[in-house]
Amino acid sequence: MPLHSINDSVVDQDSLNVVLIEDDLSLRDEIADHLSAHGFNVYGMGRASDLENLHVPGQIHLYVIDLNLPGESGLSLSNRLRSKYPLTGIVIITAKSGLNDKLAGYMYGGADFYLIKPLVPEELVLVLQNLGRKIKKINIKNAWSLNPKDRILLSPLNTKLRLTGRERTLLVALAQAKDNTLESGQITDLFTSSEDDDYMSKHALEEFIARLRRKLKS
Repeated sequence: MPLHSINDSVVDQDSLNVVLIEDDLSLRDEIADHLSAHGFNVYGMGRASDLENLHVPGQIHLYVIDLNLPGESGLSLSNRLRSKYPLTGIVIITAKSGLNDKLAGYMYGGADFYLIKPLVPEELVLVLQNLGRKIKKINIKNAWSLNPKDRILLSPLNTKLRLTGRERTLLVALAQAKDNTLESGQITDLFTSSEDDDYMSKHALEEFIARLRRKLKS
């Protein structure tokens, strides 16, 4: 069965999650409506700090970031996101068309594309679709596989990793779950015995997930 990392999922082109950070409400709504009409799942906000309260089911695949944001600038945000999520698509949108601004967007912000306002909606859609296809190919290339008959996990480099029973149970459940995502309560239910009321605490779950992440990264 194909299996993806805890953070990532292979997606169809029409189910890409796009986070749009634009402080101009009317422009944000206009862009969001256009992208939604082309099959993107759009999550709009007005400033970088709003990301702290954002909950997206599954992976955030693409960011569209205005350069001039209140509070943290779009350039700083883009740089921070690129450092944390190196495979995520980032598109900077701005009225700044100077060469130095563009170079800063690419070199410091780590943007994949730098689009000048006023935007051409069709161009933005094509840019995001192309980035989405790239992300899909990368995620497929980085997919793990699990033999349903044993506890051996095969990495993209064909390295074999032996799993414990609980680790295998969790990874199989994630592979079968919608958007490859499970809530913490759903995970604890996987390991709760109805016979002896054996319950995994939140702390124990966090330790278990941390150990599994370290094991996969190693």
